[in-house]
Amino acid sequence: MGREAECACEWNGSLHNVKALLEPPDLILRGALRRRLPFSRLKQVRIDGDRLCFVFEGENFALVLGKPLASKWVATLTTPPPSVAKKLGISPDVVVRTIGPMDDDALREAVSAAKGKDDKNPDLILARVNTPAELEDVLRQTAKQLAGRVPIWLIYPKGRGHALSENHVRSTALGAGIVDTKVAAVSDVLTALRFVRRRDS
Repeated sequence: MGREAECACEWNGSLHNVKALLEPPDLILRGALRRRLPFSRLKQVRIDGDRLCFVFEGENFALVLGKPLASKWVATLTTPPPSVAKKLGISPDVVVRTIGPMDDDALREAVSAAKGKDDKNPDLILARVNTPAELEDVLRQTAKQLAGRVPIWLIYPKGRGHALSENHVRSTALGAGIVDTKVAAVSDVLTALRFVRRRDS
């Protein structure tokens, strides 16, 4: 969840009352001035007294937040986002099993950060699915490993209009005795839910 503040916003010399929201990857302004400002495109992010100042596409902005809050927001705005590999728990110590097409650049890059691949003794399973049938097939294929409490990420297209929804993925997985513990955005088009076997299963 993003942080928010009701504050004054100085914009190119004029003053506006806004609600500012930190909702990574965007800083959102609502009210008298409405803008969606991607963190990655903010320049010269800094504190000036009690104001958070930055430049966006050549325009100067200053949010009057008070020094403590401005300091926290500067840290958030200037800290690089975690890599997809980190979000998925993939590191040079982790062996992964992949199922389905690794058909996204961000996903392929994340998998490349693993120690290696092993279908029989993985530390983590990544399953890329598009349909209910593919999801059910993955849960059958991985049943023994899931019973051994190997975590699985179910990766599927985000947004409406696809064969799988978050609710469908979650309910199908719960029916197989695994519970979701994390959610992660993989890319602009893919999202993922992490599941693990219930301790009492």
